[in-house]
Parts: sequence; structure tokens; C-alpha cells
Amino acid sequence: MFAEVLVSAFLIIAGIFGLVGSLGLLKLNDTMQRLHAPTKATTLGVGGVLIASMLYFLLVKDDLSFHELLITLFLFLTAPVTALFIAQTHILMGLRRSDLPPTGGEHDWSIYDDPPEQDPQDADQPQS
Repeated sequence: MFAEVLVSAFLIIAGIFGLVGSLGLLKLNDTMQRLHAPTKATTLGVGGVLIASMLYFLLVKDDLSFHELLITLFLFLTAPVTALFIAQTHILMGLRRSDLPPTGGEHDWSIYDDPPEQDPQDADQPQS
């Protein structure tokens, strides 16, 4: 009975985090705000399901599931790193909400290209 309650609690917690993360992805406006919700949903939602599965096999079936432990560790390590890369890309691109194109419209993305760097040796030469 204790094992079933514990596994059910982890599944309910995982479901709540998955639902809140999905709603956050839909409702939040900015990229940096949207980044937080699915990261938590992935880490805590999917991680909760994996932990519930590990507990079920350990407590009910008397078998340790090593594969699920590796998946959980991999998930807990890669989700924050992926979020960090997405956030750094967003910051380096210099995009802000006012810079984004209107939905469904065309936009000239060339304004975001960095100007080519000029070689210091070429600075003395006249431009042709």
C-alpha cells in the first residue's frame, strides 16, 4: 500500500508540473519567459514519471531498474544545459520583443547581421 501511494504521488506531481509547463509555454509572451516553463516541465515532470517507475520496480517488483536511473540522470544534466544554450543564443542575437516581426508578416532579418570587421591593416588603405 505504501509503495502504491508513493508511486501515485510522484505521478501526480509529475502530471502537475507537465501541465503547468505546457500552459506556461503557451501563455508566456517572451522567449526568456517561455524558456523557464518547459525546462521545469521536462526536469520535474518527466523526471517524476521516471522516479515513480523506478520506485515501482524497486518496491513492488523487487528489481532495480538501472536504465531508468541513467535516463533520469541524463535528463537532469542536459535540460538545464540546453536551456542555458537557448538563453545565451537569445541574448547574443540581441532580440527584444519590439524587434520581433508581427505574426504572419515578412521581416527583413538582415538588420540583425553584424557588420563585417575591418582589418586594422586595411584601415590605412582607401576604400574602393
